[in-house]
Amino acid sequence: MSKRYQQLVEESLNANDALSSGLRSLPNEISSFASTQAAWRFYKNDSVTVQKLQEPLLQAAHDSVVTHCKDYGLIIHDWSRLNYRKHQSKRDKYAISHKTDVGYDLQSSLLISDKTGLPLAPVAQRLVTVNGSYATYKNNELDGNVSSHLDEVTTCIDYLQQQGFAKPLVHIIDREADSIGHIRQWQENGHLWLTRAKDHTTVTFEQQTLTCPQIADRLSFKKTREVSYHGKAQWQWVAETNIVMTRKACVRKNQKRTSVAGKPVAARLVVSRVMSDTGEILAQWLLITNVQGVEASEIALWYYWRWKIESFFKLLKSGGHHLESWQQETGLAIAKRLLVVSMACVTVWEIAAADSEEARLLRTFLIKLSGRQMKWGVEFTNPALLAGLWAFLSMIEVMESYSPEELVILRKTASSFFG
Repeated sequence: MSKRYQQLVEESLNANDALSSGLRSLPNEISSFASTQAAWRFYKNDSVTVQKLQEPLLQAAHDSVVTHCKDYGLIIHDWSRLNYRKHQSKRDKYAISHKTDVGYDLQSSLLISDKTGLPLAPVAQRLVTVNGSYATYKNNELDGNVSSHLDEVTTCIDYLQQQGFAKPLVHIIDREADSIGHIRQWQENGHLWLTRAKDHTTVTFEQQTLTCPQIADRLSFKKTREVSYHGKAQWQWVAETNIVMTRKACVRKNQKRTSVAGKPVAARLVVSRVMSDTGEILAQWLLITNVQGVEASEIALWYYWRWKIESFFKLLKSGGHHLESWQQETGLAIAKRLLVVSMACVTVWEIAAADSEEARLLRTFLIKLSGRQMKWGVEFTNPALLAGLWAFLSMIEVMESYSPEELVILRKTASSFFG
């Protein structure tokens, strides 16, 4: 079983396109049809569960926390809609938001480095279908009770905190997580969290109840780093203060919304602004966190790195594997293949994160093999590494499967068609 898994991961180390998003077999002596049949049997095997397929990813995450993280493991939680509107064979898809957005909802939790922001490994994933969800952090294969995003993320966070990582985990979520009821749960369970506050969120500051933007206007900012904003170099300014969150939580019971009081939550408000040379505020992020002992500028950088999970979704979709073109007929089959492909992504990220001279030479070699053009000043991209790695593995398979004499004959035959 492990040998077949390894082969599937290697066969997933390629950048597909929408018209050929199926399994791509390596150029060895095994036929493409035999390789496809073997993959079908693997994914169809009842003993191959999403929890089992998550185990290598979780082990990779444990190793990466030790190797690539300084003080914390940063985990970004986010959601992405998988659109299969035109896939008639998928009977368990559903209308996620409206008639044209039909498919599955994917929740992913991505570990990144607190030193570089580079992605390291997806530590948890959950695919929601019309029948329920398939989650890597639950024992049952199909959970018929589909919870809200934040309820489910809370379950996921509780699970990850029990996995014994070598460094503390900080859970980073976008503005959807500005929910005092869930924040109280995380606080009471001892979790570290970072989220973006909504503009209308009220907190207690210097014995006054104010919105976060009102507080931001009263703070003194420090010039921290130069950033790129809409393609232009601008400066980031950061300020912080202590706040207390005391508002009631909005809870839905029996189809009715009720307000529930809770314990005050002490937190930090970190305000990050991108400003022009004339002092114009070009962008502003209102961040709240319970992480202490870390510079406000670093907290702002952590949240900026949240976009790395969007790069992961892009690598799964249009930037690499074209997930939304996969022809598997059930959410379970999609979820299983997704976990194998995720390990292929981890392999590429490990090559990208390695800082040795050998790794740098390998990256340069893979970019040449990929045939991709890089922007000025960009050493590599993950999709290009993926394409180059596939070309390299194909070369190795060819050299192991054919003798030099056979390759010479094939080259001469091919050359004859060029005239």
